[in-house]
This record gives sequence, C-alpha cells and structure tokens, in this order.
Amino acid sequence: MPKMKSHTGMGKRVKVTGKGKIVAQQAGLRHNLEKKASTQTRRLTGTVELAKAETKRIKKLLGR
Repeated sequence: MPKMKSHTGMGKRVKVTGKGKIVAQQAGLRHNLEKKASTQTRRLTGTVELAKAETKRIKKLLGR
C-alpha cells in the first residue's frame, strides 16, 4: 500500500500545536467589513482552536 499524500492546501490553512491541537484563522473577515461592527471584526482577529470533531478529519488530511 503506498503512502498517503498530505493535503498541501490544508497545511497552509491550519497549524498543529505542540499538544496536537489544530489552530486556524477565524472565518468571516474577508469581505463586507463595512457592515460589520468594529467589535465583531476585533473579535474575529487572531487564531482559534478548532472543534474536536474536526481535528480527526483534518489530521488525516495532514498525514498525521
């Protein structure tokens, strides 16, 4: 059986912490920013830990 290829696109979007948690940028900060309140855009900055339900699927794509 050949090796699984890692999904390079997913590798560019997420990072894995030292303890194995998946961290990614929050959604909703690409367009229509004039309509959104400044408090909302401030809240959306930075990275956030993804849900445990998604970590299994993402780690499989990353080849871990």
